[in-house]
Amino acid sequence: MDEREQELADRAGRLFSGRVEFLKSAPALHFLPDPEHPEIAFCGRSNVGKSSLLNALTGRRAIARTSVTPGRTQELNFFEVGEPTVFRLVDMPGYGFAKAPPKVVEKWRALVREFLRGRVPLKRTLLLVDSRHGIKDVDREMMRMLDEAAVGYRIVLTKADKIKASELAKVVEATAQEARKHPAAFPVIHVTSSEKKMGIDELRAAVLADSEI
Repeated sequence: MDEREQELADRAGRLFSGRVEFLKSAPALHFLPDPEHPEIAFCGRSNVGKSSLLNALTGRRAIARTSVTPGRTQELNFFEVGEPTVFRLVDMPGYGFAKAPPKVVEKWRALVREFLRGRVPLKRTLLLVDSRHGIKDVDREMMRMLDEAAVGYRIVLTKADKIKASELAKVVEATAQEARKHPAAFPVIHVTSSEKKMGIDELRAAVLADSEI
């Protein structure tokens, strides 16, 4: 890590250890907060570990509530970081609804599609993928949606402590190959474990860097 990267990591660490507060939930676009701060969004399949990663990033135990029924939370949840606010984190509703009715799925698609296409302060999206399973068809669908909206995104592998290092290396390579097929995908794959705090400092620095572009 060079001097600039270390300075960014130190700033990110201080920022996330300070004020992080829930702002509001938006079940529809007209509930969105004023677009006055940069935004970094998080998306992923239901049960990918999104809430755990948000909690690990912010150093909180329950900043992001874990839904009892995966796929049922159909809202965009906004959190402010910094005092005064430096940027916002946006927790997008999970996808891959095994039990959700078709109307709920379509409502999710419409909300997410319009948010991605029209949200000016959205700087980057983090696409979370479970290391144990790799990229699934539902993830590819989300990647295509991000490509079409021209929203740059980083792929973040979660739960990396749950598989062997040799298997993880294969998943990272396969994920990188998939990313190269998508114009909006960032080339660097982030490998994380919320439980072991693996890759958390690096991801904090990446989020801060993205908020400043």
